[in-house]
Amino acid sequence: MSKYTLFDKVWELHKVSSLPGGADQIFIGLHLIHEVTSPQAFGALKDKNLKVKFPQRTIATVDHIVPTDNQSRPFKDNLAEEMINTLEKNCIENEIKFFNIGSGNQGIVHVVAPELGLTQPGMTIACGDSHTSTHGAFGSIAFGIGTSQVRDVLASQTIAMNKLKVRQIWCDNKLSNGVFAKDLVLHIIQKLGVKAGVGYAYEFAGPAISDLSMEERMTICNMSIEGGARCGYINPDEKTFRYIKDKLFSPKNEDWDKAIKWWESLKSDKNATYDDVVKIDASNVEPTVTWGITPAQSVGISQKIPSKFEIDPNNRFIAEEAYEYMDFKPGQFIKNTPIDVCFIGSCTNGRISDLRVAAKVVKQNKVAKNVKAFVVPGSEKVAQEAKNQPATKQEKGFFSKVADFFKGIWNGITKAINAMINTVKGLFTGSGKGGPGAPGGRDGHSVPSNALPGKQDLHRVDAAAVGGPEEPKGPGSNARPDARV
Repeated sequence: MSKYTLFDKVWELHKVSSLPGGADQIFIGLHLIHEVTSPQAFGALKDKNLKVKFPQRTIATVDHIVPTDNQSRPFKDNLAEEMINTLEKNCIENEIKFFNIGSGNQGIVHVVAPELGLTQPGMTIACGDSHTSTHGAFGSIAFGIGTSQVRDVLASQTIAMNKLKVRQIWCDNKLSNGVFAKDLVLHIIQKLGVKAGVGYAYEFAGPAISDLSMEERMTICNMSIEGGARCGYINPDEKTFRYIKDKLFSPKNEDWDKAIKWWESLKSDKNATYDDVVKIDASNVEPTVTWGITPAQSVGISQKIPSKFEIDPNNRFIAEEAYEYMDFKPGQFIKNTPIDVCFIGSCTNGRISDLRVAAKVVKQNKVAKNVKAFVVPGSEKVAQEAKNQPATKQEKGFFSKVADFFKGIWNGITKAINAMINTVKGLFTGSGKGGPGAPGGRDGHSVPSNALPGKQDLHRVDAAAVGGPEEPKGPGSNARPDARV
């Protein structure tokens, strides 16, 4: 069993009790919700006559169903409009802070929380989204949870889980020029497989990891899920602290100094024991592309698509499915494969640093006539940054396209805002709450900036009262290209 790792430390600090059957009841410091997996959870609370126990520890944003071309209300998609209406209603009724469209803080849930300083070292974080492990980049342990566990967290601020084993993935040396975090994590998944992480937390460490930006570390931890792990994390360092400092919800003044000391103490000890250690030479990683239908079906840009006889016998059937689906042939070089669609966005590639890289690649070139291209910033903050980005002549064209893309959106919001407020008020007359940003409404709630509440704040609630654990099954933040994902 692992000992003295960051995972072990954070787990023990947040363990409320040991439950019959071997699971632990774990306190969740920060609960993130969105419009997809929360409606059924709130409905289940009502059915059981339960209330949200710590509403100040839940943060909401609309994520998967936001259109990219026109965000004016009501949405053209009736289901999307119904989903956002339901989220608005649930947040108002339960006094949950909601970063709605036009707030300046709306976006992909895994992008918004870090850029606001909500994500901090030593936290336990849960969200009804498989890619919640993104937040592990800050030295937290973050879990994607299913709808019944979203209900559990709302009702008790806890989840029931069996403690995970810890695998350290040590990445030696540095990535070569033009090789990025996603290449590295695809390489790792290709080497280990998509099921290798089942039952594990992945600790990413080594010189190559230390060298990554915080945005790249988020990408690494995000995709630990694709390798089967329940969560992935990186020990916090000075780079982590610089990123968090002065964010909206980060600790301030003397609280900042106290936080730094505590965060430093959480790092895996030098004598930490791991259940397993895997070593990767990052200098051998090249730009990596998935050729199939799972992240494990990846090859370096100089490599050929493998034949089924080069693949583990247990994976040959899915390889044959991939050949047919992708219309690739074994032995085909991946390099120079024609591109049909280019999508710049998602929870791994939608931050301002990603747009800067894309701008350098695009320069003054145009999208080919046979290619459809999308650029979807990961949040409203990123969109605004792109609009205001001081760019070279080569980059200006790219960023102006991003700005133009959002111009219609902002205009639509301005025209729709009064109608939206009136609609919300009409829906919830008698609730005593105003529309978005109204005094005493959801935008007036504060969230504690401290990472861990302390043992005195941990309240045991019988997990059986609200249901047992459930594997994550909510969609990740990689939906269709016409949605903000």
